[in-house]
Amino acid sequence: MVIERAKRLVEYGKDVVVLLDSLTRLGRAYNLIVPPSGRTLSGGLDPSSLYKPKRFFGAARNIEHGGSLTIIATALVETGSRMDEIIYEEFKGTGNMEIHLDRRLSEKRIFPAIDLAKSGTRREELLLTQKEIEGIWSIRKVLSSGNTAEVTEQLISMLVRTDTNEDFLTRLREWLNIWEKEGYNMGGSRF
Repeated sequence: MVIERAKRLVEYGKDVVVLLDSLTRLGRAYNLIVPPSGRTLSGGLDPSSLYKPKRFFGAARNIEHGGSLTIIATALVETGSRMDEIIYEEFKGTGNMEIHLDRRLSEKRIFPAIDLAKSGTRREELLLTQKEIEGIWSIRKVLSSGNTAEVTEQLISMLVRTDTNEDFLTRLREWLNIWEKEGYNMGGSRF
């Protein structure tokens, strides 16, 4: 019912955001109630149980001369459950953006506890300028070469000190030079 109501609002030109916690639990719930299809994937998952969760998640859209429907959903990973992994893999490529949270950052009280190396937007080159893309690549190279927690903490500190993305990218060059002197591998590429 929620998704149908959201679709109607979009048709009337409204921008709607639906928060779903979590796709994994929704998939598990449907796995318990769907009639058996005769096939079972590893982890005890019936493939037909993902039909409705996929339709729910796939309802996100932007309508020309109308509104938009954005669905923000969570998925459980690294739980030790094979079923959770299969559900995650089924939805992994369907979203426009993935944000991976990092328990180690959270335990060190570094917030937002986002694993920047694993997170990103699909087709970001269509949304960003060449300068922004080069800046993002430089940041990812630094993240892959050093202490993730330390680099993330420094990035958050830098973001707080700048007002705009343009200001951040301008100052990023200075910070990358400092990081290189501190021993971070820049991969031979310079921003």
